[in-house]
Amino acid sequence: MAGTSLGANLYRKIKRHPALIPMIGFIGLGLGSAALYLLRLAVRSPDVCWDRKNNPEPWNRLSPNDQYKFLAVSTDYKKLKKDRPDF
Repeated sequence: MAGTSLGANLYRKIKRHPALIPMIGFIGLGLGSAALYLLRLAVRSPDVCWDRKNNPEPWNRLSPNDQYKFLAVSTDYKKLKKDRPDF
């Protein structure tokens, strides 16, 4: 068993215990959704600055109508007015 690959070993275990299939599926779904959420945070969040030369402070360029939260339950961002000064 020392020379077998990981995929062959997993296939043997699944063949012996078919109840592992849903568990592997849910673990894969959880890992995939966590990776996609981290990717969304890295790309869309105003707290993350990838380009420091052209946009050193990305949170200052947000207008009040920009929705950067993942889920806004009771806030309508289209009706908000600007209440902070320009820098």
